[in-house]
Amino acid sequence: MVETSFKYVILGGGVSAGYAAREFAKQGIKPDELAIISKEAVAPYERPALSKAYLFPEGTARLPGFHVCVGSGGERLLPEWYTEKGIHLILSTEIVKADLASKKLISAAGETFKYHTLIIATGSTVIRLSDFGVQGADAKNVFYLREIDEADKLVEAIKAKKNGKAVVVGGGYIGLELSAALRINNFDVSMVFPEPWCMPRLFTAGIAAFYEAYYANKGINIIKGTVAVGFGTNENGEVTDVKLKDGRVLEADIVVVGVGAKPLTTLFKGQVEEEKGGIKTDGFFKTNVPDVYAVGDVATFPMKLYGDIRRVEHVDHARKSAEQAVKAIFASEQGKSISEYDYLPYFYSRAFDLSWQFYGDNVGETVLYGDSSPTSPTHKFGSYWVQDGKVIGAFLESGTPEENKAIAKVARVQPAVASLDQLATEGLAFASKI
Repeated sequence: MVETSFKYVILGGGVSAGYAAREFAKQGIKPDELAIISKEAVAPYERPALSKAYLFPEGTARLPGFHVCVGSGGERLLPEWYTEKGIHLILSTEIVKADLASKKLISAAGETFKYHTLIIATGSTVIRLSDFGVQGADAKNVFYLREIDEADKLVEAIKAKKNGKAVVVGGGYIGLELSAALRINNFDVSMVFPEPWCMPRLFTAGIAAFYEAYYANKGINIIKGTVAVGFGTNENGEVTDVKLKDGRVLEADIVVVGVGAKPLTTLFKGQVEEEKGGIKTDGFFKTNVPDVYAVGDVATFPMKLYGDIRRVEHVDHARKSAEQAVKAIFASEQGKSISEYDYLPYFYSRAFDLSWQFYGDNVGETVLYGDSSPTSPTHKFGSYWVQDGKVIGAFLESGTPEENKAIAKVARVQPAVASLDQLATEGLAFASKI
């Protein structure tokens, strides 16, 4: 059995792994000290591209164009970069056993990787309809989108089923972005979800009303309050229709499912403390196991701004938590200290000619302001969330970089507000004066 040893191992090859590798290089690791072990076949890339430009018929994104760290305006880390830095990229390698006590990882092929310090960056995996026993959910042309090989298969199907019918199951991030991408590819698109409005974890009814009407104006059929309960197939095993709980049947050449994700923590069950579905860490992403850190989607960490602990599934946190963990590792080795992670929650999305950003927390009373007419040529509008007389969350559609910085500052500073009516009247001007 082959056994290899490294000082540092990053388990997982997603966004966090790439940003951690860059920070390791900044901190001055020596050649052969660091390995990234990934079950994917390519070097770390900016995952959000898969549901956006990767699927566009024109201006299409392809690797090596979106390897990390271009998503945050940094240098693109091509596979050669890792070689130049003496970092081992161990790709197409699935780890099936982790023994944290003896600091060993074992692959499906029987290789053993030993480490001194481990960063768990395993990310999330999609929730599949077959997990719920939905009939026909394993039909051909029923897609999930998490990794680049899945995106490649979807691109092939878009070309093969040109101008066909697509059903998108789910009304969250993936649902909204993929419905737009499929419509741009000239598909007849229906989007199905059980909630009363789209993106219910973030959007208010007022915000959602704009996007639903805008999508409807683009020709997307939005079906709310029901779920997919089965899929019809043809003699080739390809999907032909989607059966809904309310009795409707939708024709489909392609189905894309986006009903959520779950953190990949199975390898570490019983070996590390967990909370809120993730691996519990401190403000430096250290777990309760010595020399083991967890970052990105799998980490449940202290949210300093709100005095609680949370798990965040977003690319921004994946990047920043990875950098924080590496800085903490080196500070610990050098007997120095760094500040605890002080994260401001941030989410964004782009679809059609729309682009929104959100900062902070979406609890409390809400105020909608601006032009939220779906037929408006400008469609610039926003929302504030107010709790205990303070603005703690801010959302803006079609903001300029300066305006987006202003709403971020509002969410961080949490200014007091005298009245909701006044806030609605001031709108974006309120943020600009903070």
